[in-house]
Amino acid sequence: MSFEFSETAGVQEYFGKAHALVRKSVKEFVNKEVKPFIDDWEEAGEFPRELYKKAAAVDILGIGYPAEVGGTPGDIFFKIAASEELMRSGSGGLVAGLGSLDIAIPPIVRHGTEAQKERFVKPVLAGERIAALAITEPGGGSDVANLKTTAVQEGDHYVVNGNKTFITSGCRADQVTCAVRTGPEGAHGISFLVVEKDTPGFRASQKLKKTGWWASDTAELFFDDCRVPVENLIGEENQGFYLIMENFQMERLALAVMANMTAQLAYEEAARYAKEREAFGKPLSGFQVTRHKLVDMATLVEVSREFTYRVAARIDAGIDQIKQVSMAKNFACRTGDKVTFEAVQIFGGCGYMRGTLVERLFRDNRILSIGGGTTEIMKEIISKLP
Repeated sequence: MSFEFSETAGVQEYFGKAHALVRKSVKEFVNKEVKPFIDDWEEAGEFPRELYKKAAAVDILGIGYPAEVGGTPGDIFFKIAASEELMRSGSGGLVAGLGSLDIAIPPIVRHGTEAQKERFVKPVLAGERIAALAITEPGGGSDVANLKTTAVQEGDHYVVNGNKTFITSGCRADQVTCAVRTGPEGAHGISFLVVEKDTPGFRASQKLKKTGWWASDTAELFFDDCRVPVENLIGEENQGFYLIMENFQMERLALAVMANMTAQLAYEEAARYAKEREAFGKPLSGFQVTRHKLVDMATLVEVSREFTYRVAARIDAGIDQIKQVSMAKNFACRTGDKVTFEAVQIFGGCGYMRGTLVERLFRDNRILSIGGGTTEIMKEIISKLP
């Protein structure tokens, strides 16, 4: 199913019957395979590797990817529908970890050789390998053009030295799509290499302890004279910056969807609790201040979600949305900030307690305005575009 965008179009239906079937399938998967265990996985700081195979078996991992690499083709709203239902697990970390492939393999799908797709894409979509993306370094995150990890060609190998940090799925990844410097300083000297877990000189740290996203393992990666075959170069040498920028548009859209769903879940929990919790002889929803707070929360979620869908539709139609997706991410993250804050406030002391969903949502929300480009970087991008 494809969405056709028109500047003169009226109200659009972003989701159809096929999308509803995807939602139903993912919802059943979450209810059976995730929700009964998610609290334990949060405390453990990871979820079982076998969940990747289970997700692949019901075609979740391959949504939106070409059939020739083992995917299930479809428009952008199939991926959004699946992401929204996965977020109903109540764990942003679970969604980030299970979905790390969506930032790691698209450059290979779009620019890799057939041999690379066979080796680095198909096993990932089958749930047999875990893929991670490594760009951020200890000395800089959003300033991608100045990354320091080097890759010097020696014969049929690149010798990689440096380190990366805050890498989602970094502890368990079987392969890492890694941004390295193969040329001069600046954006024009960056390339992408796929580094495999068992490569001599490559190692991952223990799991980093984070404020939120507990169910995803996050690592620092170290490269010490790590020899990577030249055949693992993705695309052309020194063209990696453009692949990164291409990747960012979809990553930022995905983060906007996550932020909107984080806010949606927080609102739903707060609305439910306001009807159940009594104060001064009546439910919290009986107080105008609470009702108006909930109205403001619901309005923000509705507006943010609709704008995100509109931007997604334009991206799906092939219209450049670099500025708009940055706006959508910022607005969705601000919505998440406001709604999760107010949800905790409505819950009062209970909202500050571990084991309460709004407490987890409040923590998980915080990374969304940092990951994929900070709010401040998004504003710089917006300010420079017409």
